[in-house]
Amino acid sequence: MSTTSKTVLVLCTGNSCRSQMAGVLLNHDLAGQVRALSAGTRPQPKVADGAIAALQAIGLPTEGLHPKDIDVLIDTPIDLVVTVCDNAKESCPIFPRPVAQIHLPFHDPHGEPLESFIAVRDDIRARLVPAVAETLGLDPSESE
Repeated sequence: MSTTSKTVLVLCTGNSCRSQMAGVLLNHDLAGQVRALSAGTRPQPKVADGAIAALQAIGLPTEGLHPKDIDVLIDTPIDLVVTVCDNAKESCPIFPRPVAQIHLPFHDPHGEPLESFIAVRDDIRARLVPAVAETLGLDPSESE
């Protein structure tokens, strides 16, 4: 059964770590069902090296990842917004259309060793991917 893919926006403050990892994991684990985008309310200059390394360690693509400001996506049709840090939840913008939102905070591993990034990556995969699938009524076993 094929359905039109849903657009999910993962939002955090800096868009340099948790939201980036969540976007890549969603695009991989729910391939064909979800198109994940990520953005920040105050984007950092670059994606954290630890986030890139944690994704590459499990063979996921990281080319072209860069922090984006939420303003560039405000007019994009979005089916679900996921905030992954408390700051982003507090300053989540008002979208032009009503949009479903869920809040799942994750530890910020910035400045910590690679193991912390890997732990956060695994936590995102364990909690966020199923939550998004459930919220959107998707079947994770149907991914390409």
